[in-house]
Amino acid sequence: MDKMEKFFTTRKRFPAFSLCIHIERRNSAVHSHMSLSGKTVLVTGAAGYIGSHTCLQLLKEECKVIAYDNLDNSSFESLERVKRLSGGNGNLMTSIEGDILDGEKLDEVFEANEIFAVIHFAGLKAVGESVSKPLRYYENNINGTVVLLKSMVKAKCKSIIFSSSATVYGEPKTVPCTEEFETSALNPYGKTKLFIEHILTDQHASDNEWNCLILRYFNPVGAHPSGEIGEDPKGIPNNLMPFVQQVAVGRRPELSVFGTDYDTKDGTGRRDYIHVVDLADGHVAALKKIAKENGKCGRIVVNLGTGKSTSVLELVGAFEKAAGKKIPMKMVARRPGDAAEVYAKTDLAYEILGWRAEKTIEECCVDQWNWASKNPYGYSGKED
Repeated sequence: MDKMEKFFTTRKRFPAFSLCIHIERRNSAVHSHMSLSGKTVLVTGAAGYIGSHTCLQLLKEECKVIAYDNLDNSSFESLERVKRLSGGNGNLMTSIEGDILDGEKLDEVFEANEIFAVIHFAGLKAVGESVSKPLRYYENNINGTVVLLKSMVKAKCKSIIFSSSATVYGEPKTVPCTEEFETSALNPYGKTKLFIEHILTDQHASDNEWNCLILRYFNPVGAHPSGEIGEDPKGIPNNLMPFVQQVAVGRRPELSVFGTDYDTKDGTGRRDYIHVVDLADGHVAALKKIAKENGKCGRIVVNLGTGKSTSVLELVGAFEKAAGKKIPMKMVARRPGDAAEVYAKTDLAYEILGWRAEKTIEECCVDQWNWASKNPYGYSGKED
């Protein structure tokens, strides 16, 4: 293990650096009836896959949404569609093209608005690119978060919901993954997620008026049931479902299945796939937690997943059924570092946030195909 890996690996013998899970358990009731109407929320990375779906759910709650995005890997077309889907609440959202590294612009946004909380999605997320361009990832993801937090400090906005990832569990030795697992990171992307968790932990420790809700989500898939918004990655997809989608619409010739000799039912890797609308609702539930606690819920870490695993072949089979067509596949060797099975233990999310995933893998595939068939080339409608 090299020095960087040691630095980003949480170990029991270094308690000062470990991410202890401090959870407020006294209010575990469902928060679904807590009103967010009129509250202003800054959403960074708002035009992206998860961000756009979360903006839609916030508008349905009658939140005022400030959608902030640098459009590095997204388009404001997603947010225009969100407005149309919002049932007449589209006027509650303002879209701003801006970078989280731009402190002056962020200061202007905070000065012009009384922001209740920030939902922080913005960040580069391609694992492979992070290995070849680590400095870009550290600069954008970590420095960008620090710049954002500095602007929040100036504005006395002390509530942030951070979109973290199950990547912080590294290669878990057992499943399901619980929030108490030791954390580690295997690549620069994962290290940025983990270190941002540490930064938020330290910020809360320095000022306990801060509410830092860290949501570790697993594998988001699916799309809004309307088929109007969905995942639109640029270039070759990094994740399984959008790759399957692109094969189905003829943009890719076949799907490579990495590893068929795992100790699983069908030999392929198993993961926890969560519908993106369920995931968006998890962020809304976190916001309601802050509102319910009157800004005194402290630091919370929860998994957002389904608590179930689905194999690669099972997912492809469900997608084939939804699309009514076969997906050409090529069986290839395992990728280094891929675990046989990873899925979440999700009890804490229900206990603390009153949230649980509801949609099945079959619903995920139906909605993904609905999006793909209506938008085979994404929002642009043009071939790569």
